[in-house]
Amino acid sequence: MPSCCGAPEPTESARCCGSDETKKSDKTFELSGCCDSDASNKSRPDILLWTTLILVSSGYLFNLLATDLVSAESAIANMTLAIRHLMDSMWIGLGLGMFFVGVLGRVPREFVISALGKANTLSGILRATLAGVFLDLCSHGILLVAMRLYQRGASLGQVMAFLIASPWNSLSLTIILIALIGWKWTLLFIACSMIIGIASGLIFDSLVSGGKLPGNPNTIASDGFKPWIEAKQRWQQTRFTGKWWRTMLWEGIKDSRMIIRWLLLGVLLAAAIRTFVPIDSFQTYFGATIAGLGMTLIVATMLEICSEGSTPIAADLVIRALAPGNGFAFLMTGVATDYTEIMSLRETTGSWKIALFLPLITVPQVVIFAWIMNLTGGS
Repeated sequence: MPSCCGAPEPTESARCCGSDETKKSDKTFELSGCCDSDASNKSRPDILLWTTLILVSSGYLFNLLATDLVSAESAIANMTLAIRHLMDSMWIGLGLGMFFVGVLGRVPREFVISALGKANTLSGILRATLAGVFLDLCSHGILLVAMRLYQRGASLGQVMAFLIASPWNSLSLTIILIALIGWKWTLLFIACSMIIGIASGLIFDSLVSGGKLPGNPNTIASDGFKPWIEAKQRWQQTRFTGKWWRTMLWEGIKDSRMIIRWLLLGVLLAAAIRTFVPIDSFQTYFGATIAGLGMTLIVATMLEICSEGSTPIAADLVIRALAPGNGFAFLMTGVATDYTEIMSLRETTGSWKIALFLPLITVPQVVIFAWIMNLTGGS
């Protein structure tokens, strides 16, 4: 199973990285990390990545080693503590996300398309939605995998369905949510998120078919491709040596750079909000009203936290604020309006239009479902 661009056969390299014509026309080529040249990387250092990495690392180490140098009530102590809590909660999901990015980078696009089904079909959208629900990763790990799926040739609708239905629907978080709010509300949240994912995927594919949005330039035809036969042959040919694993992991890290830089910026912003805007003051205004739902949408948009962090806050909205719809909206709106998702879509697809259509299509659906939940379950 050769790597993305290290295969000795020219046909395999061309299949992953495309021809020269594709490279010229595909704006995501350099961003994907698939075939970046060292010269290009050296001439253009990623200032945002290195700046956020230094700030987050410094804050984490300061809280870990030097908190006795400042007052426990100081802004610096609170800020660095928030950074540490955020990184502690998301590092496993982020690490798994980079691992799966590396694995997917070794998988030819024909396998990805075969697993997700045909593009622009209901079955393809359903497969992508189920894949997102059953993949046990946090929102940031899911984002890494979703962007890699786009680069491997999944349709825009499939990528959106996968991304929208998955971030908090992992097995571990589902169990936690059941313990916090009960299985009835949890199953309802999962069902509604899947409906929104499927509907949004179909809408995106229809917009692409109608020429309103650009299609995925990485899409390839898989007619006549026999995945099980090919998988067996490639498995037999692969030698899982230490070098193979090291190379695969390093490729996953490199290909995750564009997501990590926005994620680290989100950690800094979320830490600042936690430091200077107490969460208790938010919850005071989060009742089962139109105003409360509006406040939820605003805060969910501003507050960049991993799914592990959003789950207990959403549970508080259900139990303490008696606003189940607000809890659902908090979980879903963080995905639909999160700047990390929007900027990642922009850089991966090369289209601001696609990125901005994510909240435009999903937020109205979230509001409708949340409003109905508040009417039937809130008080």
